[in-house]
Amino acid sequence: MRRRQGSATCRYNDKAAQLASAVDQAAWVADHIAATEFVFFSGDGILRFSLASMMQGFGSAKPLLAFSWLFLLLALLETVWLHRLQPLENQLSDWMVRQQAENLVPDPDIVLVNIDDASLARLQDVAGRWPWPRSVHGELVQGLSKQNPKAIVFDMTFEQPDVYRPESDRLFNQALEGTRNVYFPIVRRPKVQDASGPPVKQIASLVGLQPTAQADPSAHIALSGPLAIEPRFWRTGTINFTEDKDGVGRRYALYTEAYGWLIPSLPARVATDLGYTVPKQRDIRLAWRGKKHAFPVISYADLYEDFSREKPLRAPHEFTGKIVIIGSDASGLHDLRMTPIDSVYPGQEILAMALDNLKNQRMLTAAPAWLAPLATLLLLLLLFLAFARGWNALKIGMVLLVMTALAFGMSYFALMELQLLPVLVPLLFAWAYYFACALQGYLRERQAREKTMQEFSRFVNPHVVRELLARGGSLSRSGESRHISVLFSDIRGFTSLSENRTPQQVVELLNRYFTLQVEVVFRHGGSLDKFIGDCIMAFWGAPLDDKRHAQRAVAAALEMAEVLQRFKQELGEDQADFDVGIGIHSGAAVVGLIGSEQRREYTAIGDTVNLASRIEGLTKGLSRILVSHETMTLCGQEFEFAAFGEHQVKGREQAVKLFAPSRRSTA
Repeated sequence: MRRRQGSATCRYNDKAAQLASAVDQAAWVADHIAATEFVFFSGDGILRFSLASMMQGFGSAKPLLAFSWLFLLLALLETVWLHRLQPLENQLSDWMVRQQAENLVPDPDIVLVNIDDASLARLQDVAGRWPWPRSVHGELVQGLSKQNPKAIVFDMTFEQPDVYRPESDRLFNQALEGTRNVYFPIVRRPKVQDASGPPVKQIASLVGLQPTAQADPSAHIALSGPLAIEPRFWRTGTINFTEDKDGVGRRYALYTEAYGWLIPSLPARVATDLGYTVPKQRDIRLAWRGKKHAFPVISYADLYEDFSREKPLRAPHEFTGKIVIIGSDASGLHDLRMTPIDSVYPGQEILAMALDNLKNQRMLTAAPAWLAPLATLLLLLLLFLAFARGWNALKIGMVLLVMTALAFGMSYFALMELQLLPVLVPLLFAWAYYFACALQGYLRERQAREKTMQEFSRFVNPHVVRELLARGGSLSRSGESRHISVLFSDIRGFTSLSENRTPQQVVELLNRYFTLQVEVVFRHGGSLDKFIGDCIMAFWGAPLDDKRHAQRAVAAALEMAEVLQRFKQELGEDQADFDVGIGIHSGAAVVGLIGSEQRREYTAIGDTVNLASRIEGLTKGLSRILVSHETMTLCGQEFEFAAFGEHQVKGREQAVKLFAPSRRSTA
């Protein structure tokens, strides 16, 4: 019990060590790639740069950079060590294999003699129920041998002698006399059974074991050999089904290693004897041709009955120079496997496909192990640079879509050249990274928009803010020159009004008044700049461009005067001295978020603002509302204006012409 726990602990520690090693390797690769310096020679000199230096230029991309390193680490762990997404890659390659295999024809010199359900029924009177006497197979071998095929390969085991019909085994062995091209399968049993298997020295020559430098001459190997066949007729190889983790057979073993000995597979043994090149590797990835049942297939019963006739009806040289595989796809014999071509693919056809690959030197070649990590790294790097440089997410997505189509096309055409290119996993990581970055950008933009809404709604009508954001606009943080109309509104008689009130009542009164007047400013599309004591500053023409900024400012001033009258009625007897002065001027000003890092306000500055304030100061004793000549000109014929002459203004050499607006009469 302790030993098992210790073994489990060791395995756990090994896995942990492997994971730590993979993480270290991924970090090492990422750091060295970032630190790698690229050198370009040009007529102007030498250009040197590294990814690390490039990334330092993306000051706003620091969160993106940290997020990208994490994503890159996960991608490297998957492509270098975990391979949890490999089944998806396999499914894509299986689909491509099926599409291409439909238009391909397997080698016509490989022929299947098939024990199908019809053969089992038709030969029941002659051979009885399955398993048939082996003398039946002997008669078939004799008939085939007369036509000089290249090889006769059985895809059925003869593990035990027939104790009830020993004569049939003897006749089968007699039929093998003089043949040197009949092959039989063996099966490699689970390794745990090796202790009860025969010693290597007894079976090495019989099954064609090939020693390596590490071969153990005292080893035992559990093999199921054709014990019904005399050892002198043994020409064998393994037929163990090789399946991937998802249960699909995409490979065929060439050699199975056991204690330093190589056990050849049946296709490898046949191909070697026929002079075909057999790679010294563990297995091959099959290059499939045709759909299921694409090989030439002859019913076992048809062939057996024809050989039994005095005058055969079939061609006398039908199998000359052919490789004949005798197997079964009868439903009751359960020799059906899952392959990329079909989920119930006959085992004898898998054997035939392996022989086809070796005979024609036509096998699939997998891409180097480093290709998937490298492709993933490059895709993530390109996406990072695109997002860091502020490319539009939709534009990046369109480029990635084109790259995806090109990658799939390249993989498909590479498969036509028998090359397997892993494109799905790198693309999955690329798309996952793209959507994550796009979502991050969307959330960041949404947060900024919400912050802008909250911040800007203090100054501008919320409807204007929504319209600004809908147009893709934003508050100018550096300031911009705009042509605007500026309004100043100051309270007159406020001192006497506050003498008979408590401070709380004064504040309540001011808040009530400002609320009414700000509603008017917002209703006419203005932007509230600030409150200066009992003065209101507002402007039109920013942040949204407004060609009618002067008309809207004057209309707001006129309504503010009307609201003032209603407010004075609320004051009752105390309203006698309460009044306002409103001054408006139109011109160029700098508008933007101005202030310190701790506090900024959306405001307007410049001579236009100063002059509007000066005009408001001149209203006392002249008119409740005064506008400049520039504002009057911009209003056109929308209002009536009464001239109030020219006035000197502090800071200006030339006098300013002032006008009092009123609504145009409807009469």
